[in-house]
Amino acid sequence: MKQFNTKNIFSSLLVKFAICSLLLAISYRLLSSSFVQFSLVVSDGEAAALAATTPPSPPPITDDLLLNLDYTSRNESCDLFNGDWIPEPDGPFYTNSSCRSIEAPQNCMTNGRPDSGYVYWRWKPKGCSLPRLDAKRFLEMMRDKTLAFIGDSIMRNHVQSLLCILSQVEEAVDIYHDEPYKNRRWSFPSFNFTVSVVWAPFLTKASIFENDNGISSGIIQLHVDEPNAIWTDQYGDFDYIVIGGGKWFLKYAIYYENNTILGCHGCHDSNITEVGFLNAYRKALNTTFKFITEAKHKPYILFRTITPDHFENGEWDSEGYCNRTEPFKVDEVEIRDIDEIMKSVELEEFQWASEALSKNRVGGFELLDTTMLSLLRPDGHPGVYRTFQPYEGKDKHAKIQNDCLHWCLPGPIDSWNDLMMEMLLRHQR
Repeated sequence: MKQFNTKNIFSSLLVKFAICSLLLAISYRLLSSSFVQFSLVVSDGEAAALAATTPPSPPPITDDLLLNLDYTSRNESCDLFNGDWIPEPDGPFYTNSSCRSIEAPQNCMTNGRPDSGYVYWRWKPKGCSLPRLDAKRFLEMMRDKTLAFIGDSIMRNHVQSLLCILSQVEEAVDIYHDEPYKNRRWSFPSFNFTVSVVWAPFLTKASIFENDNGISSGIIQLHVDEPNAIWTDQYGDFDYIVIGGGKWFLKYAIYYENNTILGCHGCHDSNITEVGFLNAYRKALNTTFKFITEAKHKPYILFRTITPDHFENGEWDSEGYCNRTEPFKVDEVEIRDIDEIMKSVELEEFQWASEALSKNRVGGFELLDTTMLSLLRPDGHPGVYRTFQPYEGKDKHAKIQNDCLHWCLPGPIDSWNDLMMEMLLRHQR
């Protein structure tokens, strides 16, 4: 008579039961996920513009994609900043109609931009998933905390994006601003969470004589060896910081060290040595990072790298423009020499500071490398739509100043917050 091995039968049944349980769990996850996405809500006047643009085809749903629907990437060795922009058929979490935090120069749809395809993309790192920021989870993580964005107008652009995404859960309350609205603070009362933006475009002490349109009445006086007190005086109050700069160093300036003129960039003064701006940028970063490494307070810090602009056939003041409507692929564009050199300075200075801070094993100091993912998005800038209806009453070929540095909201900069969320989660683990 044939003998049956009951032990093998029992093991087989256990395996089958485990597989069934796994499939049921995945199905339940997909059906009951609390990851909420908001469809585009627009006014009647904007509907035609949105309808005129067919959103990109969604990426194919593969088994690999299904297995990566959990919020955070499980491959923590994955380089978050090496990837590509992929179609996002659901569009952004917010619109110009639903978010009140968008400032006029970045409010591209309200200002009349006719296409909307630029909002239907999101950043996808190679080899891992990058889920979109979960507003409720982020606010819970930030309960009883403070977050500061320190730097130039790109930081202001970034914080507006975050406020818009978080408005799904709670509207930010404006609790402070200076007279020109460059330094601001918001509160999320239900979470006792505070967000600040601190205007320090050079990160170090500077006297600036320039209006909001970039028109200068005098050359900048920059002290490369003194951190700007506007942020250092508040440093001890911040639990989390995003800090960065870069573009302002291209402006003409006289540089000081130990209150003595070090040289200048573009000052055209025969009594002052022309030294260029790269050495000044290195010294300013060194000063900034020295303060951070020596301070007793150790917040979690993300240093954001330089973000390339996309002016073509000129600059902002010489009829440069940006009218592309789709992202670049990686092999379709190369970074400009000046941006690459500035990035290398950033990486060198970041390296020593990171090594110094890692010895303390307190807080955290990481690189938010937005350079390449920003380079691939020439379509995401306001262009002429930095102002309301720029062609109204003008010839369609009229020469109008473009903004090819800042980002439309909603737009590509929203993915920076996805990256920030992932980095915070990895840090906590």
